[in-house]
Amino acid sequence: MDYVIIVAGGKGLRMGGEVPKQFLPVNGKPVLMRTLERFREYSADLQIILVLPKAQQDYWQGLCEEYHFSVDYQIADGGATRFHSVQNGLKLVPDDAEGVVGVHDGVRPFVSVEVIGKCYEAARKDLAVIPVAPVVETLRYVGGDGPDRNVLRSDYRLVQTPQTFDIQLLKRANLQPYSEAFTDDASVVEGIGQKVSMVDGNRENIKITTPFDMLLAEVMVVK
Repeated sequence: MDYVIIVAGGKGLRMGGEVPKQFLPVNGKPVLMRTLERFREYSADLQIILVLPKAQQDYWQGLCEEYHFSVDYQIADGGATRFHSVQNGLKLVPDDAEGVVGVHDGVRPFVSVEVIGKCYEAARKDLAVIPVAPVVETLRYVGGDGPDRNVLRSDYRLVQTPQTFDIQLLKRANLQPYSEAFTDDASVVEGIGQKVSMVDGNRENIKITTPFDMLLAEVMVVK
């Protein structure tokens, strides 16, 4: 059986408002609902686990009632970091489970069903998979060790989600102590020596973080 852990812990600070970004409406429906619906569209059998800060769960439940939201899911409490939030979500996956588990940002509602499918199928063979997109802007290195300089954008990729893993692999990786080097779930499994494979993502799969991203989302949403 396959699972997805959808992590939605944003406080909305970069949006400049009090409502967390995952709850903001895009064309009349909250971002997070659109994200859950996309994974349910991918598979009616996928087990969805939503990780949400305890303090936001009553608000979310109120939105579900207001919008008559009917996608089935389990809920887990958010942690102090993304790493700890994923750990909490993994606790709802049985210890003896076999299959693939994805980890996805709650504010990425535009991942395509095709990309989700590619990630899950690739993970059955390669164990750890991330979707990526090419860099289209010129990149300049400003790291401080030497002069600022442009770098070859062909040497880099933008990393998206869902990041998909063999369930037992991700469970083992999440037994590690927390490290600031864990910037995403791929870095967590790399921490135990696992190679991570890449598949092509879709450029529309933006992470909604700023007011400008909300403007893009309104344009991209399917009405």
